[in-house]
Amino acid sequence: MGKAKTRTATAVVARLGFSRQFELTQFLNSLSKVKYDLTIIGAGIVGLASGYKLLMNNPGLKIAILDKEKGVASHQTGHNSGVIHSGIYYKPGSLKAINCQKGYRELLDFSKEFGIAHEVCGKVIVATKEEERARLDKIFKSGIANGMKGLRKILPEEVKEIEPHVRNVEAIWVPQAGIIDYKKVAEKYSELIEEKGGKLFLGEKVTAIFQSEGRVRVQTEKLEIDSKIAVNCAGLQSDKVAALTEKHLNVKILPFRGEYYELVAEKKYLVRNLIYPVPNPNFPFLGVHFTRMIKGGIEAGPNAVLAFKREGYSRWDFHPGELAEILAYPGFRKLAAKFWRTGLGEMHRSYSKRAFVNAVRHLIPTIGYDDLKRGGAGVRAQAVDCDGNLIDDYLIIENQGVINVLNAPSPAATSSLAIGSAIAEKVLKKLN
Repeated sequence: MGKAKTRTATAVVARLGFSRQFELTQFLNSLSKVKYDLTIIGAGIVGLASGYKLLMNNPGLKIAILDKEKGVASHQTGHNSGVIHSGIYYKPGSLKAINCQKGYRELLDFSKEFGIAHEVCGKVIVATKEEERARLDKIFKSGIANGMKGLRKILPEEVKEIEPHVRNVEAIWVPQAGIIDYKKVAEKYSELIEEKGGKLFLGEKVTAIFQSEGRVRVQTEKLEIDSKIAVNCAGLQSDKVAALTEKHLNVKILPFRGEYYELVAEKKYLVRNLIYPVPNPNFPFLGVHFTRMIKGGIEAGPNAVLAFKREGYSRWDFHPGELAEILAYPGFRKLAAKFWRTGLGEMHRSYSKRAFVNAVRHLIPTIGYDDLKRGGAGVRAQAVDCDGNLIDDYLIIENQGVINVLNAPSPAATSSLAIGSAIAEKVLKKLN
């Protein structure tokens, strides 16, 4: 339950004359015994966008949103790099491609309507070696197939006019790319949800889900929420929540930490906007890149290293039980067999600043060791199947009363309103 709700509830309790902690607890618990149409588990950007979309078009719905943290957007959303993705990378016809194009337009309109700071500044995707030209061409063709306008192949002379300090043999100019603060977007979603009658219960970790007689009861350590439908948007914990109602999941969430460095103030001139490399086609990460942040500053990153804890934002974070579970998973072992060299390289760059600096020099050769300082980190919830395949597209598994969003990686933040619409459609079909 959020601070505002707690204050309101406490004031009501005072007026009713309750004085003992036991009575206060009973009263607060009674607030959750309202029967809802829908319970959303997870107050990240996808869960909140889903609630917002439903209430926008169906204002009479009773919606409860739960999150184990005390604030919204506390994990993937709140640690996002803040890039508005254009949709150039994604396989034409995939859910990522379709939702990114639709969600991109909706995000810009939403941000303009509600005064959320953002900027469409464009980016360059650069090939630094001759052998990367073929992959760059494939990305370009993918962007065209996805309906993007204004894409251009550009040569080093023109790249220098856009990003003067970048090494390249060829590049793509992507005018649609931009920057934003996704935590601000998520906070606005939650504000609008509450204005439209939705209830946020924060600091409530889900412990059990029961389905019977067309109802779904979601239990937390303190509350029980009764509704017709539940939607699992729990991100890094989504497979754990799904396992409460799905006996045989073929996927597990593996946490990949992405660490950032920041350019020191006197070297910010080296990057004007967004600079991306040609990504490794066998690895669903975009590679270390440079991002100008909407709040100021330039970030370099992220790498992609296995986290030793699901919510392990530091390279020193470690949870023996969670790590043991990852190592025991057949899908991880098969994945590690395929990518162990890549994984060791990422791990080396995680613990060695010098190795990280050497990695970014392939984009900007003049960057020195002292030009970067350690910044923040995020953890990506990556679904991996039992055969060791990284699930590249969005993955949603349903049963009669529960919709589980099991894979919603980047560009989910850019696509949040489109994904929210898709989830809302599934919810309404079940309610009807």
